[in-house]
Amino acid sequence: MMRQKAVFFDVDDTMYDHLSPLRGALTGVLGLPETFAFDKAYYLFRYYSDLLSEEEGLSAVPEKAKLERMRQRRFMLSLAEMGVEVTEEQAEALQASYLRGQFEIEPFEGATELIRELDEAGVVTGLITNGPPEHQMNKIAVLGLDKLIPSERIFVSGAVGYAKPDKRLFEYVNERTGTMGGSCYYVGDSWRNDVVGSLDAGWTSIWFNHRGAKPESDHKPHHIAESYEEIRSLYMGLPG
Repeated sequence: MMRQKAVFFDVDDTMYDHLSPLRGALTGVLGLPETFAFDKAYYLFRYYSDLLSEEEGLSAVPEKAKLERMRQRRFMLSLAEMGVEVTEEQAEALQASYLRGQFEIEPFEGATELIRELDEAGVVTGLITNGPPEHQMNKIAVLGLDKLIPSERIFVSGAVGYAKPDKRLFEYVNERTGTMGGSCYYVGDSWRNDVVGSLDAGWTSIWFNHRGAKPESDHKPHHIAESYEEIRSLYMGLPG
């Protein structure tokens, strides 16, 4: 088993601004003004996505009907908290617009440059993301990440059969890449999926907290960064 350093990244809201397609859906379908609290809406949207997925018992390969119900309800519940009532039809339209917007995305500044630098330094790099394989791989292609990271180091929960925060997904990655948890670093924005998942698997967790979120449990990430410049500075000082 290799003991060299490996750095794996989440995709949604770690490689690109996940709020952008949500903002586009909310303004396009509901006509919400630019003064609307989109950051808060995004936080609630992600919160209900995780909560409802757990309530529905959604697995890495979820039942289509349950998945669609979760996607609809997360819009209705998150917006209701902000005083915006939406119908089921509007929720469906929001979901459709939101999905389309996910293919009009660009990497965060410094993201692809860091992956190239890590690769040139001999560090194993990869992606671990939750979602349906085709959908996630299409986003990865739009971001150009498929040109930087070989397919054998790109792991999508729907293809593997385990989803974050299940530590078995991280253990599967170790098995497939010949790496060890103690030498692996995981960069992700989601407290529940990325921080908790990587810590439970014995990995070193770098919380990409670029939205100023609050911890949701007693777990303690090893490092916290708010930009790719900070992540780069962290990795330069990490032990090999």
